Amino acid sequence: MREIQAGTITDVVERLCIEANEYLPEDVKRALRDCRACEDWAIAQDVLDKIVENYEIAGKQEVPICQDTGMACVFLEIGQDVHIAGGDLREAVDEGVRRGYDRGYLRKSVVKDPVRRGNTGDNTPAMLYTEIVPGEQIRVTVAPKGFGSENMSAIRMFKPSAGLQGIKDFILETVETAGPNPCPPMVVGVGIGGTFDKAALLAKKALLRPVDSQNPDPFYADLEREMLEKINRLGIGPQGFGGRTTALGLNIETMPTHIAGMPCAINISCHVTRHRTEVI
Repeated sequence: MREIQAGTITDVVERLCIEANEYLPEDVKRALRDCRACEDWAIAQDVLDKIVENYEIAGKQEVPICQDTGMACVFLEIGQDVHIAGGDLREAVDEGVRRGYDRGYLRKSVVKDPVRRGNTGDNTPAMLYTEIVPGEQIRVTVAPKGFGSENMSAIRMFKPSAGLQGIKDFILETVETAGPNPCPPMVVGVGIGGTFDKAALLAKKALLRPVDSQNPDPFYADLEREMLEKINRLGIGPQGFGGRTTALGLNIETMPTHIAGMPCAINISCHVTRHRTEVI
C-alpha cells in the first residue's frame, strides 16, 4: 500500500489547470498545421494561420489560449493500492482548481446553481471523474471544457433497429447543426454503448485521446476515418467561413450495452482541445 498526500493532488491539479490552459497538446498543433497545408481556400488559410499564431503566442507568453478557460474536468485513475492521506479527495481537487484559476489569472466561469446562477468566484466545483485501476499510482488529467462547444453536444437513445446508419446520420446531423458555434475546426468525441450517462462519459473521454490516434478495433477505426472525411466534406470550415477543415479529429469509444438499446453521445470540442496529464 502506497500513501499519497491529498496536498500532493492539490498541487498537481493546480499546476495542470494552468498548463492545460496555456499549452495546446502537440497532436492538436500537428493537426492544425497539417490542415493548413491542405487548405486551398484563402479565408480558411488565413483563419488557420491566426489560430496557429494564437497558440504560439499563448505558449511563449504563458497566457491562456482562449478567453473561455473552461469548466475544470478532472479525471483520476486511482491505483487500488493507493491510500490517500491528509485530507478529503474532493476537497483536494477543488482546492487545486481554486488555486490554479487564481494563480493563472484564469476566468472563473462556474455558477452556483444551474437555474438561479450566481458565480462561485473560484471556478469550483470541478467535474470530478474517478476510476479504480490496478497499481499504486494516481493518473491525473485536467481537461478544461469551454461551453461554446459543450453546448453543441448531444445524446440520443437509439433502439438497436437504428443500426450503424442511425449513428452515422446522428453524428453528421449534430456537427451540421453545430455549424460555426463550437469554433471549428472542432474535435468530435463519440461514445456508443453503456447507459444514458455512460455514453456521455465515453464521448468526453474520447476527447482525451490524441486526434491522430485510432480505435484499436478495426471496425471502429474505419468508422472514425469515414465520419471524419464526411464531416470535412460539409464545408463548414475554420470558424465557419468555409473550407476543407471542419474537424481535426473524430474519436470513438464504446462499451457493452443492454440488448434493447444503443445509446450514442457526441461531445464536441473546439480547436482548443485542452488537456494535461501527470502521474503521481
